[in-house]
Amino acid sequence: MARVVLALGAWATVGYGWIRLQRQAGGGPVATMQQAIDWARSSWWALPAFLVAGVARPLVLFPATVLTVAAGMLFGPVVGFAAAVVAGNGSALLAYGVGRLLGPSGLSDAGPAEAGAAAGGVGGAGALSAWTSRLRANSFEAVLLMRLLFLPYDAVNYAAGFLRVRWRPFLAATALGSLPGTLAFVLAGSSLERLDGADLRIDPAAVVASAVVLVASLVLARVLRRRTAAAAAPDAG
Repeated sequence: MARVVLALGAWATVGYGWIRLQRQAGGGPVATMQQAIDWARSSWWALPAFLVAGVARPLVLFPATVLTVAAGMLFGPVVGFAAAVVAGNGSALLAYGVGRLLGPSGLSDAGPAEAGAAAGGVGGAGALSAWTSRLRANSFEAVLLMRLLFLPYDAVNYAAGFLRVRWRPFLAATALGSLPGTLAFVLAGSSLERLDGADLRIDPAAVVASAVVLVASLVLARVLRRRTAAAAAPDAG
C-alpha cells in the first residue's frame, strides 16, 4: 500500500509540474514542445534532456507521437531515430511498471498454458475477457500487433503492466513493433522546421518516406492479424 501511495504522489507531482510548464508556455502540449525545442536547439544538454523527458513522458500522458516528431526536428533522422527508440522503450517500461504496481496483486504471472483459464475465470466471458486471455497467453504476438496497428501507446503499456503480462515478451514486441512508427514520425519531424505551423518548411522526400513506412506497417499488421486468426481457428474448432 505504501508503494502505491508513493507512486501516486510522484505521479501527481510530475503532473502538477507539467501543468505549470504548459501555463508558462501559454498553450497546450504542442506549444509547450515547440518552446522546449526552441530552448534546446544546438544546446549540449538537448540529447540527455530529451531522453529524460521521453522516459518520463507517460507520467503526464504527453502524446508520444509529438515527442517522436520533436526528436526528428532536434537531432535529424539518424540520431533522432536512435534517441526516440531509447526514450520510447524506456517510457514503455516505466508505464508498464506503474501499471504493474497498481494492478491486482492476486493476478499471477501466468504462462502461456494457464493464462487463458486465469483470464476467463477472473474477467468472465465476452470480448474483454477474450482480449485479456489472448494478451496474457500470446504476449509477444498480441503486443506486436497492437504496436503495428498504432493503438494508443501508453494505454497498451499501462494495460500490459496492470494485467501482469510477462515483461520480456512485452519489451521485445514493443521494441520491434514500434520501429516502423518511430521511423515514420522521426522522418516527418526531420522535414519540419516548427510544430506550430509558423515558418512551415517541408522536405517532400522525408514526408514520402514517412508515408511509405506507415503504410508498410499497416500492411504488415494486417498480414500478422490474418495469420494469427488462421492459427487460432483450429484451436477454436
